[in-house]
Amino acid sequence: MLLKNPAAEKGTEGSPAQSVSCVKGVVMTEREYKICCDSTCDLPEEYIKQFKVEIFRLNFEIDGKSYKDGELPFKDFYNRMRNGSSTKTAQIPPEVYRNEFEAAVKDGYDVLYLGFSSGLSGSFNSSCIARDDVLEKYPDAKIICVDSLCASTGEGLLLYKACEKKAEGLGIDELARWLEKNKLHLCHMFTVDDLKYLHRGGRVSKATAVAGTLLGIKPVLHVDNEGRLVPLGKVRGRKQSLNKLVEMMEERIDGWDNPVIAICQGDCIEDAEYVAELARKKLGKKTKVIISYTGTVIGSHSGPGTLALFFMGEKR
Repeated sequence: MLLKNPAAEKGTEGSPAQSVSCVKGVVMTEREYKICCDSTCDLPEEYIKQFKVEIFRLNFEIDGKSYKDGELPFKDFYNRMRNGSSTKTAQIPPEVYRNEFEAAVKDGYDVLYLGFSSGLSGSFNSSCIARDDVLEKYPDAKIICVDSLCASTGEGLLLYKACEKKAEGLGIDELARWLEKNKLHLCHMFTVDDLKYLHRGGRVSKATAVAGTLLGIKPVLHVDNEGRLVPLGKVRGRKQSLNKLVEMMEERIDGWDNPVIAICQGDCIEDAEYVAELARKKLGKKTKVIISYTGTVIGSHSGPGTLALFFMGEKR
């Protein structure tokens, strides 16, 4: 489950590769490191496999039965939600992180963990507890936990960029600094098709949800600098809400380069493709657009019809 530096080679007897640097005539050896993330990154599986990222999967329940995030086919999941199935989610406990961190350290690797926003889940706090436990036992190891303050494919796009930086040769400390410097420039703009799911999660009042449904009001939301879900405004009609996402992208980019952006969708692929085409008209036809499903954990709270746009910008 390791994303290898293309310039590195395996050590003897299957041990992890090590990079060697020289500072003022002193030769220093740096251990190879693994990148880990949570399943809430909602990055398509092809990229997870390509980058060989270790994924911690959250649990969710639907109609009282428990699954790992991603275990239930997405279409089945969203169809069941449309038919009234109830869902709930759970954070990852410290022992799950502890076991994986310790296994990596025993194999001779350091660990960089990019976590689901602490403003939306207690999982990141669990990872910090696990990190401290493992480092107490292995004081020479290095485990860095980075709170992404991102969610869904916003977290996934940040992970994608982190893996690119690692492949370019950034060491674990350099990459951690890059993530801390850039994570608040990862913008999240999204809308939902039905306010009842946000109401269940306490994001909007019942009166707002009922009125919005009757009047065709669609909220536009984002993830703020504390990693929390915050409403930004509302428009009437689905098409207008999709257009608004791209308008808000234009307002926030402010000169930032975006060769790759991301869209996640709650079983509404036609809407995702519509937004992708709008975004390419603004950013250029060569812009790479990663389109993924909104995963079962995030989707449990946002519902079918969720559509989100992620990109790098000057402000969230």
